[in-house]
Amino acid sequence: MRKYLLSLQELDTLIKDVVENFRNGVVILRGDLAAGKTTFVKRVVKHLGIEDEVTSPTFSLQHCYGERVFHYDIYNHGLEHFISLGMLEELDREGLHFVEWGDDELAEILDSAEIKNMTITIEKISDDKREYTICTH
Repeated sequence: MRKYLLSLQELDTLIKDVVENFRNGVVILRGDLAAGKTTFVKRVVKHLGIEDEVTSPTFSLQHCYGERVFHYDIYNHGLEHFISLGMLEELDREGLHFVEWGDDELAEILDSAEIKNMTITIEKISDDKREYTICTH
């Protein structure tokens, strides 16, 4: 487990670490509302040189950016609905998959399916600072 305490201006340090060391697999993003989950994905997409507009996939379930970045939100529908739609197979595709509101159950399912994954928990410390806790599985 690694922890980072960063301002938004310092976030690229973490983005660079994640992108360079985790090029394929699922990144589970956890944190309260407005903690910065979608902001994290925006910064990754920008770091990768993709010019697509990043928005939360709350109502559409999945957004794709470029050819290798996928963004999901399971808050409204829940994990069971996500799996019933065949999305687990989608997570096995080549690329970076960011799942907002994933939990330990999702991590266990990914582990059992031998899909590489990590969890990033974002805690809002102040308006300008976030603590990022990274656990790789």
